[in-house]
This record gives sequence, structure tokens and C-alpha cells, in this order.
Amino acid sequence: MRALDNPANGLIRFIPLGGVGEIGKNLALLWVGEDIIVIDSGVAFPEEDMPGIDLVLPDISFLLEHRDKVRGIFLTHGHEDHVGALPYVLRDLPVPVFGSRLTMGIVDLKLEEHRLQLPPGSRTVQAGERIPAGRMKVEFFRVNHSIPDAMGLIVRTPAGTVVHTGDFKFDQTPVDGQVAHYERLADLGRRGVKLLLSDSTNAERAGYTPSERTVGQTLERIIAHAPGRVLVASFASHVHRVAQTVEIAVRHGRRVAVVGRSMENVVRKAQELGHLPFPPGAWLDVEEIARQPAHKVVILTTGSQGEPMSALSRMASADHKKVEIQPGDTVVIAASPIPGNEKLVARTVDNLFRRGATVIYGIPMGVHVSGHASQEELKLMLNLTRPQFFVPVHGEYRHLVHHAQLARDVGIPSDHIFIGENGTVFEFGPQEGRIAGQVPWGKVLVDGVGVGDVGHIVLRDRRQLSQDGVMIVVIGIDSQTGELVSGPDVVSRGFVYVRESESLMEEARQRVRDAVRNLGEESTEWTAIKAAVRETLGKLLFERTRRRPMILPIVMEV
Repeated sequence: MRALDNPANGLIRFIPLGGVGEIGKNLALLWVGEDIIVIDSGVAFPEEDMPGIDLVLPDISFLLEHRDKVRGIFLTHGHEDHVGALPYVLRDLPVPVFGSRLTMGIVDLKLEEHRLQLPPGSRTVQAGERIPAGRMKVEFFRVNHSIPDAMGLIVRTPAGTVVHTGDFKFDQTPVDGQVAHYERLADLGRRGVKLLLSDSTNAERAGYTPSERTVGQTLERIIAHAPGRVLVASFASHVHRVAQTVEIAVRHGRRVAVVGRSMENVVRKAQELGHLPFPPGAWLDVEEIARQPAHKVVILTTGSQGEPMSALSRMASADHKKVEIQPGDTVVIAASPIPGNEKLVARTVDNLFRRGATVIYGIPMGVHVSGHASQEELKLMLNLTRPQFFVPVHGEYRHLVHHAQLARDVGIPSDHIFIGENGTVFEFGPQEGRIAGQVPWGKVLVDGVGVGDVGHIVLRDRRQLSQDGVMIVVIGIDSQTGELVSGPDVVSRGFVYVRESESLMEEARQRVRDAVRNLGEESTEWTAIKAAVRETLGKLLFERTRRRPMILPIVMEV
């Protein structure tokens, strides 16, 4: 990999390594002179064609080539797709980390799990605070999102000012009363913004994103009229929704229990930081749930995405040790499925209905609103900042295209709008911008404790095993003559049951015998024997079954 030279004086270089052209694993570089700052460090969740994978990380090999220039990692907020990769990144790149109180609190929880500590120089910052980073100064400004303490970044450089919105929406009635810093953005627009990098997630949605308070109004009606227990499943990090749920429960004489490790951790951290200012009597230990009248209980739980091992999924399948779904329970799934999780969520909902619960789910029911700006808010951000250049970020490619059109609609010239994907090198000078090339990027897969040891070939094998199974063929060969002296013994897993397909198995054994005998002088070469067995059996099994199981020949020398 060839390292890039430093950008010339008067140039700003922006390089996303994740989160552009996709949802998730947000990580980007802003590079001026000899200084680089990293914006966010997130994960993505595995897709359906990634069997066995736990997490997907951005590939930071290019960043590591330039590690001596990195001045810090600046975090916009505490969601997994923005901070989840930090424990893995910091092992190779131990640079200072900066973020808001709740963001850094969530980071502390993650690092504790990995037995890591924040690098020296890391610290919590407040809106309006400025952090020097080489020739750059990074200022945090407040935005609204579906988690408290969400921030955008104002990066002042000798070549101009860069604004990165982070994930945002403009909520006029935020739960915590903290509106976005409109006046700061407008002031920046008057003074001049060189480059705007803006969240594109909802660029296809017309109008405005509703306030989080609308979910509170729905929860109020549900909790007020529910005859039994109310279970609210949400992302653990959705502290605003947790706060509204607890406030409503207390108002209606109910106590709140928290179930699920990640929910317990985040609630504890949010309490420590003052985001859940409720008296001890508002909370209920999980062990006490069964002893309370049903109409006096609200349960906060993880599992809004139908994750198989989450608390709600285990309750729905009667596999949870401490909480059992009962007829009369009302379950609120206060989240929309992440693309790819629809089937898991549907399965959980079905199982909850089977156990007699009333299940309320889906955006039309009013139990979830997005944390991302819709089209009119995206236009407002563009009009407030009035950037010279614009790059839409954080979204799949169609979202970027729609966001670019919104920028044209508000008057930004087409030749000042740039769309790229991960690895694209964007460069901006005094009067013009350009796409200057491409750097290596990719996905690093986490499987258990293994990081990066599962690649394309392993995934391909897993997919083949899951679709067509495996057939293992064991043969014994005379090491001197190459004659077949034992076997073939055939073991099938996930392909056919041997006893019920005896005729096929016998034909397979005969084909293997013939293939070995026909090898001639090559009959003592293991590679030739294995290749012959794979080719012969592959043809036979596809002819008979139209399936292609993985074929594993095992040759034993006698």
C-alpha cells in the first residue's frame, strides 16, 4: 500500500473509510498539512450472507500507514455505528479520544468489556469547547438525535472551516430541552464554511422528522390503559426514550425494572451522569417483578431488533430465566427494524402473540420516530451553513444522490457537490474541489474473539456449508503402490442422510474407487487424488441431486 503525500498548503482532504455508501461503521479522516483527525469509529452489524459473524469493523490499514499524523479521534455521539469499533481501533492506534459526557461514558463501558483504558490525553468535552489538533481546531456544537449529548463538529483549518453534522435532526421540542445550536450554525454560514459533511440517512423522506416527544405521548396512552405489565423494548442507548418511559411509569404509579445486560449498563451510566434523575423508589429489581401486581410494573428491555440472544427474544420463546411473558402483558417494540432484521423482529412478534401478549410495533403505531433529519431539515442545515462545497455522508448511495439533489435545490452549484463512497479521496482548494483518487478500505469481520481472521474464502465456505452441506470421503492408499487399500468411507452432514440414500452413497464409493484406479502414475500424489475425488463426486452429486455440497477428501497413507 502506497502512503499518500501530505496535502499541499491550502488544501483540505476528506477520506471516509466507512459510513459513505452504506449504513454503519462510520469512520472518516480529515487531513490538513501534516495533521489528521479521525471522526467516529463505528461498527456495522452482519448481513444475511455473513454466517457466524458478530460485528463488522472498518478496515483502518490505510490510517495505520499514516498513524504518526493522527492527532485524535473525535466522536459525535454514543451509538454503536459511531463508537463500537473503538476497542479494536485503539489497540493499534492509541490516540486521544474526545466526546461528550454520555458518549465517553458509553465508551468507558465498552473499553471495560475489552479490559482497555482510554489513551492519555482523552477527555470529555462540552458544546462550544475547542480542542487543538495540530494545525486544526475542533469545536463541538449541539444537535438533536435519538441519544443525549449528540454533537456535530466545526473544524477550523488554515484552508477554511469544515462542518460535520454527525447524526442529527432539528427537534423543536426535545425531551431534554436542549435545542440544536441554530445560532452557531447561522454565524458560521455568515462567516463562510468551506465544506459541509452532512447526514443523509433520511434524504428520501419528505417533510420534517417528528419530535421524540410524540413517542412519549403514545407511551402515555399505552401505559395509562394497559391492564397488566408493560414491556418496552428499545435500543439500550436510546436514553431519551428510556427517560420518557420511566417518567410516565412513575406518573401512573408503576415501578420500572431493567432487563438485558446492555440496557442495564447504559441505564446505570445515564443515572450516574444525571440523564435519568428519578428517585430510587422508581426502580424495581428484576427479582421483585413476580411479587408485584402486574398493573404496577413496567419492564425496559433489550431486543427491539429480534436478536436471538436478546432478553425480549428469550422471553418470547419462554427461555428467559427471570421474566416470563403472560397473557395480559402489553409489549411495545419502540424501534424500527434495521434493514436485514425484519425476519428476526417478525419472529419475535409472532412468539409474543403466541404467549398471549398484546404487541404494539411499527412507526404507524407511533411508538418510534427517527433520529435523523428529513428533507426540509437537511435543506435548513444547508441554508444555515451555506457551504462552498458539499459532500453527503452517512447513507447508502441512493441517500447520497437524493441529498445532493437537495443541495442543488437550495442553490449550491452542481460542480461544488461531490458524491463518493468509502475510500474516495476528496480534495478541496481555494476555488475548486475534486475527487483525487481512492485508498484501500474494506470490512474486518469479528467472529468471537477472532478479529480479521475470517475472510472472503471462509465466508464462502460457510455459505456453501449452510446451503448444501458437506461430504467427507476417507480413503486409505498404499504409499508404495498407490493402490486403494481401505474405503472409501463416506460421511455426510447437511447434505443427505446416508442410510436413506444408500444407493447414491454406494455409487459415490464406486466412482471414487474408479477415479483412484484411473490415476495411474499419479496415484501416490495426494493433491492429484484429492482433486480427482472432488471432480468425480462433484459431477455425480450435481447430476443426481442438483446440489453442490462441500467435498472434503481425506487421504491416509498405509
